[in-house]
Amino acid sequence: MPKGTALPPPEETVAAPRQPDISVDLMKQMTKRLSADDFEGRAPSTAVEPKVLDYIIAQFKAAGLQPGNDGKWLQPVPTVEITASNATPLQVGGPAAMMKFDFGNDYVAASYRVTSHTKVEDSELVFVGYGINAPELGWNDYAGVDMHGKTAVILVNDPDYASETEDGLFKGRRMTYYGRWTYKFEEAARQGATAALIVHDTFPAAYGWNVVNSSWTGAQYYVQTPDDGADQTKANGWIQKPVAQAILQAAGKNLAALTEAAKHKGFKPVPLGLKASLGFDNAIRKSTSNNVVGVLPGKTRPDEYVLYSGHWDHLGHCTPDDTGDDICNGAVDNATGIAALAAIAKANVEAGPADRSQVFLAVTLEESGLLGSEFYAANPIYPLDHTVGGVNMDALMPSPRSRSHSMTGGDKSDLTAVFREALADEGLGEVPEDHSERGYYYRSDHFSFAKRGVPMFDVGRSTDLVEGGKAAGDKISEDYTTNHYHAPSDEYSDDWNWDGIAEDVGLYYRLGRTLADSDMWPNWHESDEFRAIRDKACAAATGGCHK
Repeated sequence: MPKGTALPPPEETVAAPRQPDISVDLMKQMTKRLSADDFEGRAPSTAVEPKVLDYIIAQFKAAGLQPGNDGKWLQPVPTVEITASNATPLQVGGPAAMMKFDFGNDYVAASYRVTSHTKVEDSELVFVGYGINAPELGWNDYAGVDMHGKTAVILVNDPDYASETEDGLFKGRRMTYYGRWTYKFEEAARQGATAALIVHDTFPAAYGWNVVNSSWTGAQYYVQTPDDGADQTKANGWIQKPVAQAILQAAGKNLAALTEAAKHKGFKPVPLGLKASLGFDNAIRKSTSNNVVGVLPGKTRPDEYVLYSGHWDHLGHCTPDDTGDDICNGAVDNATGIAALAAIAKANVEAGPADRSQVFLAVTLEESGLLGSEFYAANPIYPLDHTVGGVNMDALMPSPRSRSHSMTGGDKSDLTAVFREALADEGLGEVPEDHSERGYYYRSDHFSFAKRGVPMFDVGRSTDLVEGGKAAGDKISEDYTTNHYHAPSDEYSDDWNWDGIAEDVGLYYRLGRTLADSDMWPNWHESDEFRAIRDKACAAATGGCHK
């Protein structure tokens, strides 16, 4: 299909796949085993990792998959752990006075560079609005400024975040990739900035300063790169909103006024006439974890690929609960997703090979920042311009069946048509994503592929349950989030209701199998932030999505 061609309705492309019997017994067995205490919470790069990997490989073999990395089951993922200490205050000075802001209470920072000491000295501060450079939208917050040697001061989220609707250049209240803090640091580095500081504000960030503080202190994990992160800024960090207000006031500016100006196209960066300094030491530890890769070769177009992904890692030993239990077992998050991965593989093998190859990725280091999927996507075993799309599975909630599902991220690509056709055939409704302003699409492993142009499904079961309705579903969701998420109590129970998970996994099977048995090459919609990336890859491809 030529790039940019609209996706035909799925029924015109391929018959709906026969819905298989998804083995709930297999999923129960695997979830229970992966979350057992002797797996110690599945922390990557620890003594228990080989035991976890051997178990997943054994299940992939039993399902009928072949090793997916040139005859090997594993793809090594080299990582680096950087732990900052001895941080100095953030000092900001100019003609009027010198201000000092404390690490932790007022600001936090870390370095993506593998270096024993980080020092930013007398770096000119430049307010760059939301820090967005989006050529497809005619938007560039860095227009006309050379950021080399300078520190970017950046607003959190994107210009439309306060909207009540999803209308607007940046999709209204729905967060886009441009609103994610990860993008802002990446773009600052592309612009040549020495450092980048995001202004924290609880509502547009969707979390309080306590989350920022806890996340940005202690060990930080990154994928090792050949240049040890030399192409990144020296330091990335956050400042409290009152800190930003004080800095701008010292520069003779007003944060509220500049925030309003930054919401409009044509905004130009504002040099503040102030200089910033900060520093800290870094303890460095390099290690290697592994992705598990299995493949079911296609029967007619084996050089075209559909992905299924889920992360096998969890937190390992963590803060003890009141009983002294210090193992974060990660039963829901994400033993369920790996169990689903194996069950879908088994169902596909039993159905016989699809036209296209299907790749099953159990990735590592999701909890450390999507690092396993990031490494695969940056170093793909199967070329991304030959990868049709995929389905990600993360934290499947035990509950009764639901009446409806939502497309996380909203209607971003041609995959929406496939999703809606599947829902109709299954007698399920479609509902909007809850809390679209929180940017959930950019916070799980499918995102590592999406930002490189590969359309990826991330679909969610709604809380409107067949048994008990929305009140029952909201209660289950709230109980997990409040009492069990990333806690020792995320444990397997024989009392779980698997009906909802079975519903999810049947839908995941259908979505992936539809792509694998079709000749479609789904693309992102014209206005989507990933469209230009996919078009460029397809235009350069030999075979694959360039037809």
